[in-house]
Amino acid sequence: MTQRLMKLGAFIPAPGHHVAAWRHPDAVPHGSLDFNYYLDIVKIAENALFDMIFLSDGVGIRTNYRDEDELSRWGRVVQFEPLTLLSALAVHTNHIGLTATASTTYNEPFHIARKFASLDFLSNGRAGWNVVTSVTDLEAWNFNLDHQPDHPTRYRRAHEFMEVARQLWDSFDDGAFIADKVAGRMFDPEKLRIPKFRGEFFKIRGPLNVARPPQGYPVIVQAGSSDDGQSFAARWAEVIFTAQQRLDQAKAFRDGIRHRLTDAGRDPDGAVVMPGVFVVVGQNQSEADDRYGALQDLIDPAVGLGLLSGLLGDVDAADFPLDEPLPPLPETQGSKSRQALMYEEARRGNLTVRQLYMSVAGGRGHWSLIGSASMIADQLQEWFESGGADGFNIMPAVLPNSLCDFAKLVVPELQKRGLFRLAYSGPTLRDHLGLTRPARH
Repeated sequence: MTQRLMKLGAFIPAPGHHVAAWRHPDAVPHGSLDFNYYLDIVKIAENALFDMIFLSDGVGIRTNYRDEDELSRWGRVVQFEPLTLLSALAVHTNHIGLTATASTTYNEPFHIARKFASLDFLSNGRAGWNVVTSVTDLEAWNFNLDHQPDHPTRYRRAHEFMEVARQLWDSFDDGAFIADKVAGRMFDPEKLRIPKFRGEFFKIRGPLNVARPPQGYPVIVQAGSSDDGQSFAARWAEVIFTAQQRLDQAKAFRDGIRHRLTDAGRDPDGAVVMPGVFVVVGQNQSEADDRYGALQDLIDPAVGLGLLSGLLGDVDAADFPLDEPLPPLPETQGSKSRQALMYEEARRGNLTVRQLYMSVAGGRGHWSLIGSASMIADQLQEWFESGGADGFNIMPAVLPNSLCDFAKLVVPELQKRGLFRLAYSGPTLRDHLGLTRPARH
């Protein structure tokens, strides 16, 4: 029987996950527009045998701010368009999976299907698509809208978007392009299926002008944990990123996803669950605590409140008394699961609004581990072996140093315990993750 191994993703927003990362002395504040900065980070992850890198994205400024002065205090305002960046990184890397975010609300299926098929060819089968519906009016304003569509509408569109993208990727059979010079045929016409789709949101007539991708489809990643998000994941996702803070929650979430996969007629092992983990690694606990404390000391209160506002959905946290508990929250058209997580954290810890934004400044509601390599490995091992996770999406505090610390200190500890690979076993992202290549529908 093949030993089950932990999956690891490197979640790498410049300049790091902590809201004050850009102010840290070791940070590269302009790294978000520096290709070599990203290449160095990705090489760290690839040399450490990570399954994939993960780039989050939004189609607009996703930071909650009141005015230009407040916006100037944020460290993550501009960044590369992720598919452009991953296409460049593809030719400088050999093994690591390349996963990017793209929205089903503010794109068209043909564009996205074509771009990810192209990335899969450019990377020889290492592309992954993190499917999002987008969650802010700030993005809607860039697309002729006053407000984002409501939650149910976004998910109905997302399901239809995925069906269209799948049909486009299936336009041609594998091996359709025979390039028969004698017969004068570039492809076998018997291996072409022209999509003809008409639905609530899309009317499409293909075919896609890219051959079927090396992986069949790029690996489909999903990160929403609301009921709609989990239903979407059960239908489409192969990697599920989630925010869980306790082992019992993580186990219940993973068990629930596996049941939903079965109910959807899928193999429960057909998707891997990878909670996000914010990490600060030190040679010992004291050093890790000092590193984390140094970052906490750099938090601008206005930025902390802006971060919390985004996590609460369309609620302005600056309207709440700072040193009182978080009040009951209205229903949001933003991320319902993240809003619920914030409210639960505040209630469980009896936190004031100020304490809450300090608490989430690094992990943004994800599990946080601050300690030595052995302590962090112990915790990851417990979750992995207890059924709380198939792997983890590592969220370094400051890039590149925090990822380098994890790669040098924690990865060897996991390998020593037989929990993580010693070498890549195949060329594609599906190989890394143990996912089957989908047949043409």
